[in-house]
Parts: sequence; structure tokens; C-alpha cells
Amino acid sequence: MTRIVAGSVGGRSIEVPPKGTRPTSDRVREAIFSRLEHYGVLDGAWVLDLYAGSGALGLEAASRGAKRVTLVDKSRVATQVAKRNVAALGLGAVVEVETEDARRYAARLAQPPGEALDLVFLDPPYDLPEPELTAVLTHLATPGVLNEQAIAVVERSARTPEPTWPDSLQLIANKTYGETAVYYAEPQTEGFRGVR
Repeated sequence: MTRIVAGSVGGRSIEVPPKGTRPTSDRVREAIFSRLEHYGVLDGAWVLDLYAGSGALGLEAASRGAKRVTLVDKSRVATQVAKRNVAALGLGAVVEVETEDARRYAARLAQPPGEALDLVFLDPPYDLPEPELTAVLTHLATPGVLNEQAIAVVERSARTPEPTWPDSLQLIANKTYGETAVYYAEPQTEGFRGVR
């Protein structure tokens, strides 16, 4: 069973797609959001959840104070589940769901960039080829897509290599939880600190 860990709808269960997704465990989600709250990026944030599946990461962000969340997955089955979760949790005013390929969606954000994102989750299937993930990260690293204080969170198998970061994204932290590796990156700007 997957549930929202904390916030306005904390403790509520959500539906997960019957197959084809790998929901982030409650333990890993709790650790991710503890770090994000330390970084101070959740309250009032615009959040993009790519490869969203059930929407657990984006819904957790909405529960914890994000003002706008977009869930994106190319699977129509997954996005139908995500839409049901949004409705069941009463988060329709904050969360929207898009059925689209992550790479295509990220490319669209970059041409031309609109309002800058504050937080991006990328939790692709573990078998996603590294060049495909790199392409998505490159689109997200286009100037104007992320605000200067934004965080990109990438979840991968602990057995796969660290993502290849575009020059304008800098790794600031990473942590492994069993089979799951989580990476945190931020835009590398003139005022870049390198640590948070």
C-alpha cells in the first residue's frame, strides 16, 4: 500500500497502477521530503513530477505546501490512476495530470521557457537508457526552465551509474537506500554555492 506521508492529506492511501511502475517506497519518500524541507523548496513551489506513475511524489509535494504540481507520464493507464488519486485527495485545484512522454514534455518546456520550475522529480523506469535521461536533464537545464534556487531530484537503481549532468546542473547531494539511489542537483549559476 502506498500512502501520503505527511502534510494536509498525510496518512491517506493512494492507488498505484497495476503494472509498469515502481512506486517510491514510503521510507525513501520520507527521506527525500525531509531533505527538501531542509532546502526550503516546497512551500509555494511549482513542482514537475516526470515519469509520475501514481503521482506519489508530486502528490506528496502538494500535501506539503506546493502551490502548483504537474504530473507527467506517457502511460495512459498511469495517468488515469494519477487523476483518480488527485480527485480522491481533493487536490484538483493544485495538481494537473498530463499524458505525454517525459522527453517531449521537457523539450516543450524549454521552447521558450515560461514560468521557472522550483522542483523537479525524475523517477524513470530503472531500465531507461542513460542517454534518454541525459536528454531530459539537458532540456530541463535550459536557462529559464528552472529558477536559480530549484532542485532536481533523480531516483535511479543503485546499480546504475550516476546520471550525466549537463554543465548547468550541479550535483549537491546523493544518498542510497538499499536498491534505490537518489541524487539532488541544482542550477549552476554565478551565485552557485555547491552545497546547501
